Amino acid sequence: MKSIIEHLSELRVIPFATIDDPEKAIPLAQALLAGGSDVVSVSFQSPTAAESIQQIATAFPEMWVGAGSVTGVDEISAAHIAGARFALAPGFDPIVVDAAFAAGLPVIPGMMTPSNLSRSLLQGCKIQNFFPATVLGPEMLKAILSAFRHKGVKVVATGGIDADNIADWLAIPDVIACGASWICPEELIAAEAWDEITARMQETLAKVHF
Repeated sequence: MKSIIEHLSELRVIPFATIDDPEKAIPLAQALLAGGSDVVSVSFQSPTAAESIQQIATAFPEMWVGAGSVTGVDEISAAHIAGARFALAPGFDPIVVDAAFAAGLPVIPGMMTPSNLSRSLLQGCKIQNFFPATVLGPEMLKAILSAFRHKGVKVVATGGIDADNIADWLAIPDVIACGASWICPEELIAAEAWDEITARMQETLAKVHF
């Protein structure tokens, strides 16, 4: 079976979704699959995240459904029980990382400084989340990675990236994927605009697989 690093390196995009109504989880997954993505990160900013993850994981076991915006051990536990295949965090907390590893759940902790990256590497995290990406800028990420490239660290960049600049971020060595919140924003999910979500997924993949 592929690792999360291998899979994200191939797809290069992680659709981010905040799902307030779990009944919309399955049609959302169908829309993303129709657009060419078998990955989605469901944000724990919604109190129904675990239920939505379970809906997708049960209906589409082939899909890599992740838990996004994870900040606590309780969320790691809920994500694992629901069937999440990875967790993505905005920051680095060794307790959260340990809980994810204990559950066998690949975790992508947040980092924004060389110290963050170094501590996460010591914790065993070979893939990390550069957040908030556009606030910090690609030049900062390049500078940080230049000191750690021999360590084999891989990066997912998230936060403010859009369809117009995603290619710039993916051009950075060792950035394997970017978070994509514009593909299935809350307003499109609420409006059940599944065809639009499928179209945005297709357009994004066409842009990044040039």
